[in-house]
Amino acid sequence: VQLQASGGGLVQAGGSLRLSCAASGSISVANGMGWYRRTPGKRRELVAGIWRGTNTNYPDFAKGRFNISRDNAKNTVYLQMNSLKPEDTAEYYCNRYPVPSLDWGQGTLVTVSS
Repeated sequence: VQLQASGGGLVQAGGSLRLSCAASGSISVANGMGWYRRTPGKRRELVAGIWRGTNTNYPDFAKGRFNISRDNAKNTVYLQMNSLKPEDTAEYYCNRYPVPSLDWGQGTLVTVSS
């Protein structure tokens, strides 16, 4: 497994979580990396992307609430999620950005209760 996400759990609306994703093998978080999520019946969507140092990209629903960062020495990427909403409930994955690899690795489940 080259990508292993962790840090998910059950949180009340308005709460925060910090997700981590350890990369291994041929994947280096120093390159473009992203967080994605998927809910049942929906396609996987981008949550946050980071590339070229500290350049970041967030879809509208994540702007102002989510923050992506990385530690190249640990080959780990993070996602700080604040002001969580029930609609943020999903399985979260990390992968290459902007073009993810076919191997999505292990995700982490985030459940936000109202």
